[in-house]
Amino acid sequence: MLRPMDFFELREFEHKELFKGMEFVWETLTKLKSYIKETLTPNIAPLRKDGVMVSRTCVLYKGKVIDKGFEIEQGDVTKGKLKIFRKGIELKGASVFYAGAILFDGDIEIGAGSVVEPGALIKGPVIIGSNTEVRQGAYIRGNCLIGDNCVVGHTTEMKSAVMLDHAKAGHFAYIGDSILGNNVNLGAGTKLANLKFTGAEIMIKIDGKMRRTGLKKLGAILGDNVETGCNSVTSPGVLLGKASFIYPNINVRAGYYPDNSIISKITNKSI
Repeated sequence: MLRPMDFFELREFEHKELFKGMEFVWETLTKLKSYIKETLTPNIAPLRKDGVMVSRTCVLYKGKVIDKGFEIEQGDVTKGKLKIFRKGIELKGASVFYAGAILFDGDIEIGAGSVVEPGALIKGPVIIGSNTEVRQGAYIRGNCLIGDNCVVGHTTEMKSAVMLDHAKAGHFAYIGDSILGNNVNLGAGTKLANLKFTGAEIMIKIDGKMRRTGLKKLGAILGDNVETGCNSVTSPGVLLGKASFIYPNINVRAGYYPDNSIISKITNKSI
C-alpha cells in the first residue's frame, strides 16, 4: 500500500531505478543524494567559463555553447514546441539559457529542449530532464531530480526533492524533501512543509497507528495526477494517493490519504 509503485507509474520514468527495492515510498528520499551522485553527467561546464551567471543568452547544443547567430521561436517548452534555428536549420534538442540565469556550480545536468530563464538559480547536484522549464526566480538548492516536461516556476524553491515527468509547480511553491508524481500540478502558493517546529522525527498515522519514518525532514509525497489548490499547505509527513485533490487555502494534516481523496475543511482526515 505504501510502496513507490502504489503512488507512481514508473515504467516510463528514466530514473525508475531510484525507487527500486523500497518498502516504503518515503525511503526513496534517503537514497536520493547518492543516486544523483552516481547517475549525474554534468554538461553545463562550457556555460560557466566566465563565472556563475550566464552573461549572454545562449544555447547548449551537442555539448557546445552557441551565443550568437541563432533565433528562438517561442512555444510551450513542456510540449516540445520551443524551437531554435541557426542559418535556417533547426537545432533539435538545443537547451536555452537566458542571460541572468545563475549556475552556481558545475554539478548540473540538463536535458534536451529545456530552458533556464533569467534570475533562476541552480545549485548542484541536480539532474533536470528534457523539455523542462526553470522559470524566472526559481531556486533549486541541490539534490534534486527533475523529470521530463516539468515546470519549476517563478519563486518556486526546491531542495532534496523529486519531480516525475510532467509535474508542475508554476508559481510561489516550496518543495522540500518531497516527491511529486507524474502529472502533479501545484496551485500557486502551495507549500510542502518538511520540518516540525520541534525538529522531532516525522511520524505518519496509517490505519489508526503511528508509523516511524526515521526522518526529521519529510515534506509530502503526492501520487500521480494529484492537484493542489492555491495557497494550500501540507504538514510534514503527508502521503497523498493518486488523483487526489486539495481545496485552496487548506492545511493538510500529516498522514496517509488514499487514492481519489478530496481534502477540504470538512474532509481533512487521514486514515
